[in-house]
Amino acid sequence: MSRDGPQQGRLRGALQRGRDRWADLWPRVLSGAVLAVLGLLLLFSSGLWIRLGVSAAVGVMIWELARLTGWRHPEFHSPRHPVLIAILSGLVMLAMLVLPGDWPMALALVPMIAGWPGTHEHERPAYLLFTLAILGAGYGLVVIREVMGLPTLAWIVGTVVLSDLLGYFVGRKLGGPRFWPAISPKKTWSGTIAGWAGALVLALLLVLAGQAPWPVLVLGPLLALAGQFGDIAESWLKRRVGVKDSSDLIPGHGGAMDRFDAMSGALLVALVLLIGNLLPVIGG
Repeated sequence: MSRDGPQQGRLRGALQRGRDRWADLWPRVLSGAVLAVLGLLLLFSSGLWIRLGVSAAVGVMIWELARLTGWRHPEFHSPRHPVLIAILSGLVMLAMLVLPGDWPMALALVPMIAGWPGTHEHERPAYLLFTLAILGAGYGLVVIREVMGLPTLAWIVGTVVLSDLLGYFVGRKLGGPRFWPAISPKKTWSGTIAGWAGALVLALLLVLAGQAPWPVLVLGPLLALAGQFGDIAESWLKRRVGVKDSSDLIPGHGGAMDRFDAMSGALLVALVLLIGNLLPVIGG
């Protein structure tokens, strides 16, 4: 029986590393296709339907957050509590979106206070911040859709999706120095810069087509950066509590927080821009 020579061994090792690098591609693509269909349905919906869809998504993400920051630890033995917090959070999100006036914003305190006792004492600040961010992102999605219109929301979503795809494929292909290895060891500078470039190209195409004002050339990469920092923030939380994914709900993607962390970061910044009257109308 012959043995592999050094050159064959190196070739086999390189092939194996290549297979490992793309091992999660097909589950990711198939799950991504389902998510894309659901996302498009939500994107094109309005009125009560978009409010119900966003409220359900918010409830799922806060269910994951509650498990990450408290009830996943052995000292807590009440697995029903994250579900109750999720239901409460979804109802709060729905109330914030359907009740008139500004006072429903104060309801964001309800899931923050309700989840406090069951959260690990070391993770309570993270629970509060992430709960506020998730509720704010959900609120921003609906408000931008109804105040600024579908094209503006589609631009924000398209910027995040394009940045995420380019970051994934370019980062996997080119590799190179890590963007923030202590928190997100898989994120590379090559993928990060590719995401910024994709956002800029998308914005430039909209400007050249006469569908957007020139400030989108700055705001597009800014939203891509916000999305990347949303991803990094969730990576920081997962490393802090010692898990790989926020849950195993979505094959190839982990959980809802894993999939929508970048979108949440971009939507929060977009909401701030909207409040400051700096968010442009696309296609208007």
